[in-house]
Amino acid sequence: MTTIQLTINGTTTEGSVEPRTHLADVLRDQLDLTGTHLGCEHGVCGACTLLLDGAPARSCITFAVACDGAAVTTIEGLDEDEIAAELRAAFAREHALQCGYCTPGMIMSARDLVLRLDHPDEQAIRVGLSGNLCRCTGYVGIVRAVRAVIEARRQRGIAAEVGAGRTALGPVGSQPGAIATATSSALLPVTEMKLSHGVAPATFDPTEVVPAKSFDASFTVNAAPERVFALFGNVRTLAACFPGATITDLPTPDRIEGEIRVAIGPLSAVFRGSAQIDRNEADLSGRLIGTGRDRQSRTATSGQISWRMLPIDEGRATRVVLTVGYSLSGPLAQIARDGLVRDLASRITTTFAQNCDRYLAGATNQAASERPQRLNAVGLLLDIALSRMTALARRMRRQ
Repeated sequence: MTTIQLTINGTTTEGSVEPRTHLADVLRDQLDLTGTHLGCEHGVCGACTLLLDGAPARSCITFAVACDGAAVTTIEGLDEDEIAAELRAAFAREHALQCGYCTPGMIMSARDLVLRLDHPDEQAIRVGLSGNLCRCTGYVGIVRAVRAVIEARRQRGIAAEVGAGRTALGPVGSQPGAIATATSSALLPVTEMKLSHGVAPATFDPTEVVPAKSFDASFTVNAAPERVFALFGNVRTLAACFPGATITDLPTPDRIEGEIRVAIGPLSAVFRGSAQIDRNEADLSGRLIGTGRDRQSRTATSGQISWRMLPIDEGRATRVVLTVGYSLSGPLAQIARDGLVRDLASRITTTFAQNCDRYLAGATNQAASERPQRLNAVGLLLDIALSRMTALARRMRRQ
C-alpha cells in the first residue's frame, strides 16, 4: 500500500492505495464519486474522463499513485462551474444526450474545448471529442451544443485561453509541485478525509435526526422486564439478534458504529453509519438514534427507535413496545413504499423478537449470540406477498 494525497474537488484527501489501483476505482469505490463512469476500462471510450491538474485525463488507465499531490476535478466538482452549467443547458437544448452514460466524460472534454478553441470550428470540435464515444446516437447535437457555448462566450468577449491554464508539459497529474504552486490560491479551504472504507462520519449529532415517518410495533419475550432491559444494554448481542446488522466499533458505551446489509434480488445495499443509545433504568425504557448511508446507491437513512418494557403474565414475560421513526432519501426511497416498509419492519421485528427469546432462554451460546445474522429480505418479502394475497383472497370470498 502507498500513501498518497490528492486534492479532489477542492478537498484534500489522504489515504493508502495499492500501486495497481486506478484513479477511477479510488473515486468510485472509496470516495463514492460515481459521476465518473467506467465504460471500456481501456482508455478508449472516454466515459471516465476527468480533470487532472486542469487537463482532461482517462481515470481508468491512470494509476492513483501516479497522481500523488495532483488536483482532481470530477463531474461532481463542476456543480458551480460556469462553463459546465452552460454546457449542461446546451446539451439539453440541442438534444445532445440520450442515455447520459457518456455525458460526464463529454462535459469534461467539451469544457476543455470551450476554454481553448478561439473559433468554434466544427472539425476542431469533432477532433477534440474523438476520444469520447457515444453509443446511443450521433454527434450532431453534441457538436452543436459545444459550438453554441463557444460562440456565446466569444460574443460576450470571453477570449480563449492558450493552454487552458496548463503550465508544464508531460503527463497530467504528475507535477504536484508546479501545479500546487499554480493553483493553491484558487483552492477552497480543505479538510482531511481518509481513503478508506470508514463506516461512520466523524461527527454525529442526534438532534439532527428528525424522522419523517413513524409507526408503532410490539412483541412479547418470555423473560422478566429487567432481563430484557439488560439484553438491550448488551449492544453486541442485541445487534446479533437484529437480522443483517453488524457492529464494527464501539467508541463509547453509548455509541455504535456499524452497518446493516439488505439484499432483495438484484438490489443490495449496505447502510453504514453511527447510532447513539440512551437508556433509562428507572422506567426500563430506551432510545436508539442513528444515521446511515449506502454509498453505492447514494441512499441515506436516519431513524429513531424508542422502546419500553412492560411486565405481563405477573412479571414472567415482557411486552416490548416500540416506536419506530425513519427517513429515507435517495434512489432506493423511490421503491420503498410506506406499506412495504412497515410490513418489512414488522417481519424483521418478529425475527428480532424470536432471536431475543432464544438468547434469553439460553438456546444460543455466547459465541453464536454475537455472530451477525444474514437478513433474508427475499424470504421476508415473499412472506409479505403471501400474507397480502391471503388477505385479498379472504376479502374476495366475503364478497
